[in-house]
Amino acid sequence: MSLLCLPSFHNFRETRSWEIRQSEAQSLLRITLSRMSGFYRQLSGSYPLRFYNALLGGYLRKGQLELALRVLDHMELENVEKNQETCEILLNYFVGAGRLEESWRVVNEMKKREFPLTSFVYGKIIRIYRDNGMWKKALGIVEEISEIGLPMDVEIYNSIIDTFGKYGELDEALQVLRKMQSSSDLKPNISTWNSLIRWHCHHGAVDKALELFKMMQDQGLYPDPRMFVKLITRLGEKGSWNMISQSFESIKCREDRKDTRAIYAALVEIVGQFGSFQDPEELVGRLKSEGVAPSANMFCTLADAYAQQGLCKQTVKVLKMMEKEGTEPNLIMLNVLINAFGNAGKHMEALSIYHHIKESGFTPDVVTYSTLMKAFTRAKKYEKVPEIFREMEASGCSADRKARQLLQNALMVLDKRH
Repeated sequence: MSLLCLPSFHNFRETRSWEIRQSEAQSLLRITLSRMSGFYRQLSGSYPLRFYNALLGGYLRKGQLELALRVLDHMELENVEKNQETCEILLNYFVGAGRLEESWRVVNEMKKREFPLTSFVYGKIIRIYRDNGMWKKALGIVEEISEIGLPMDVEIYNSIIDTFGKYGELDEALQVLRKMQSSSDLKPNISTWNSLIRWHCHHGAVDKALELFKMMQDQGLYPDPRMFVKLITRLGEKGSWNMISQSFESIKCREDRKDTRAIYAALVEIVGQFGSFQDPEELVGRLKSEGVAPSANMFCTLADAYAQQGLCKQTVKVLKMMEKEGTEPNLIMLNVLINAFGNAGKHMEALSIYHHIKESGFTPDVVTYSTLMKAFTRAKKYEKVPEIFREMEASGCSADRKARQLLQNALMVLDKRH
């Protein structure tokens, strides 16, 4: 079955001509994205730009770069020019996937075509520098923003916090937070808190992460469930099981956030009891009975929680349940599965998922490669790590700090062997 329902596309064009509505484009997009086969036939004719943008965004969110590139080829064939939104969709994907060359190509195209470099674009430029080890240059972008008179907004401040956090400059990250809190129109949002909690957990400052978690709640916000998993996992590693329970009880969910509380409760059971609540079907069944509608985000959150505990069987089961519900896995979910096998010491299974990703029409990103490198490092198969690193570079992905560190560690071990 083709990923593109061409008859539907053709009829849609004839009945609506150029007056396609965004909601209809998104509705049709959901139909096209519900099929996971290849791009067997070419699109015929030309379509409104907003339709192409919706299609591009959908493919790239799923990690299907090849299909997105074919859409771009079709746009060029039909003389449909990219607009600001098209460029921002591409930039968002390329930066997130660690594709440095393509990221700069998009930025340069925007400059050439005199598209405004918004705070969103500058935030992505900061991330490009940050992910490639040039954090001081990333912060230098802030001066450029001031010079051109672009107002500093939450997007840019979040990028700065993320840059400081990644390189362990936690005090500086907190200073930025305080500056935001003192402003009347730059209040921290959920991304701000998620970033701060994530990096404090990453660098072992769990007590401060817990304090930030409470501050976030005081502002009336709730952390991304996957961030909540990171926090309670760190607490578990410290043996602070009572703190996990207290963290959950402190969540002041409103009446309309019962689904959030139910998911947090499930995560506490997965992590806080060493995975004793191991049957995903029972867990999802209970969530449904509490009014939580199954969604890709819910399944991804549960799979990630199981994966971080190295519970492969449960992670795979969640993926199968997700497919049974009619929601097909995307690249994020498959990366989670690689992580699950890696944490369980099953590096060959992790490798098989990597091959499945490529065979299924997805394009591995920098997270895929670094997670696979971590799996082989954990299995002490250091000789495979440089090979994966070279394959990553050949694919067009630029190594981030984590990938470079994994490579360096592997090379040191291999050097000692010889």
